[in-house]
Amino acid sequence: MSKTQTSPLELPPLKRLLGGLTPRAFFRDYWQKKPLLVKNALPGVEKLISPERLRAFADHEDGESRLVQRRRGHWSLDFGPFSKADLADLPNKDWALLVQGVNLLDPGADRLLNHFNFVPYARLDDLMISLAPPGGGVGPHFDPYDVFLIQGIGRRRWEISTQKDQSLIPNAPLRILADFQPEQSWEVEPGDLLYLPPHCAHNGVALSECMTLSVGFRSPSDQEMTIQFLNHLIDSIDAPGHYNDPDLTSTRHPGQIPDAMLNNIAHRVARTLAHSDGDLKASISRYLSEPKPNIFFTPPARCPSLIAFMQKTARQGVRLHPGSRLLWHKKDLFINGEQIRPCPAEYPTLVALADHRSLAGDAITGTTMPRLHDWFCAGWLEYLS
Repeated sequence: MSKTQTSPLELPPLKRLLGGLTPRAFFRDYWQKKPLLVKNALPGVEKLISPERLRAFADHEDGESRLVQRRRGHWSLDFGPFSKADLADLPNKDWALLVQGVNLLDPGADRLLNHFNFVPYARLDDLMISLAPPGGGVGPHFDPYDVFLIQGIGRRRWEISTQKDQSLIPNAPLRILADFQPEQSWEVEPGDLLYLPPHCAHNGVALSECMTLSVGFRSPSDQEMTIQFLNHLIDSIDAPGHYNDPDLTSTRHPGQIPDAMLNNIAHRVARTLAHSDGDLKASISRYLSEPKPNIFFTPPARCPSLIAFMQKTARQGVRLHPGSRLLWHKKDLFINGEQIRPCPAEYPTLVALADHRSLAGDAITGTTMPRLHDWFCAGWLEYLS
């Protein structure tokens, strides 16, 4: 993770971020219902990341970067990393550089992402930042998830549509709407925030050199979740019984599958799956706590002893690595795809760490130190700086 210092961003009260709304009113009236534009929601956000730093992130080994260009009406998509020389040859209009997971690369960006913690962390995804010259954008499209779009430097025009026609341009490298019919248009400036619900068609075009910060949310598909659970069942299910039919009678149609046989097997399978409700929820929870595939944790070069760790943690406190996902449900915790059942003495401290993602030294009980030490040695945890 980059250790370069960034300009501090004074985060506003939550009601300012949401345009005077409480989270309860926002969820009731806007969340997954309709767009919300908030002017000057995040003053000073343009100082968070400079265009030069974003270009450097596009060449970072831990970054995910894409370059979208439009030439004579045709779209192209290239994947990074992109060197300084690659980006120096770009024209002065009609392209967009997108860098995913900036919260993993910059501490200030990570703090900004955490300010959206009025949404459960199980839904929060990452912070993407795009850089574009005049005319740059990724074309009219829709996303299957919620997104907050925050304007950094420069100005951008957003066009919004609630159209039902979501047919796409055939053979395009991006999911671009074939017939976009804008209904509203806004010009946004530094600090402005635009919330868009899922499947709300939108098109953003840079009016000057501009950067846009996108806070995205996870929205796993039913297919994805079902496959995840079926894979879990393959590895863990225990169904030792066998089909039997002591009341079998003779048949004149040996090629026909007996109804009684199908009903018997269906009942046995359904009975096995009915006992898996707890496994289903645990499987989903583990999945929701898994980091993205491109996230790797680097253990410290020399893992401190437990005593040394306890002493430094008591002085400095700890925080989760930006890529770590720690969630909880009832008595279980889920971290980076693993499930644990902490003892009662550990539970309050670990839940507080999941909720706040960092803990001061005096908030950490001694009983949690061995587990936190293990997480630190795995690279899942860091000292507070």
